[in-house]
Amino acid sequence: MPTMRDAALASAFDHAARTYDTLVNANPGYHAHLRRSARRLGLPAQGRGLRVLDLGCGTGASTAALLSVLPDAEITAVDASAGMLERAAAKPWPSSVTFAHTPAEHLAAAGIDGGFDAVFAAYLFRNTADPDRVLTSVRDVLAPGGRVAVHEYTLSGKHRHRAVWSAVCAGLLPVTTALGDGALYRHLWRSVVEFDTAALFARRLSAAGFSRVAVLPLPGWQTGITHTIVGQVPQERTRG
Repeated sequence: MPTMRDAALASAFDHAARTYDTLVNANPGYHAHLRRSARRLGLPAQGRGLRVLDLGCGTGASTAALLSVLPDAEITAVDASAGMLERAAAKPWPSSVTFAHTPAEHLAAAGIDGGFDAVFAAYLFRNTADPDRVLTSVRDVLAPGGRVAVHEYTLSGKHRHRAVWSAVCAGLLPVTTALGDGALYRHLWRSVVEFDTAALFARRLSAAGFSRVAVLPLPGWQTGITHTIVGQVPQERTRG
């Protein structure tokens, strides 16, 4: 079965939204890893006076991680799945957090303007039809010196890490199939296996014009499976 894209994938996430939080809460370290990746943005002063875009917010786990690390930032959270976004927006949030329904490729059309100090993208890029186009969109909405942290299932390239990922997915499929979401979670498995390794995705960031690109591992069972890849938009040169 091929991986899903665009409207078909958004529809699958719409259906899975009702049980998504329960499943991710059973994943050891899921929320702690998101908070660690949010800290890796390296933003100062708890985010005071800063604008942060949460790209592909799902049911709001990444938004909560950002809010925990950057409680004083203005956070805009977007997602292509109306069902996931409805779940996220229904949770209690301060007025500094807002939500918008849009695919990552069409931020400008949704009124998501530029000047963000940081973009956080969790579990997004392997679900997009054109990761390079999305990276261009990310770069376009970041201010000079703005930072990006991509929290993603990007395998190390080592056979044992791919084997662990496949074993985890095989164990999960009977449950998700019973819930009617088997196709989505088969996509999840295949999308990771077929996507970039962490090193290859880091090269994508560099090719898209980001500087100070680094691949940072995450602990626990996800070592070699999930990484934070960070980068920064170069500062504009001052005229002498």
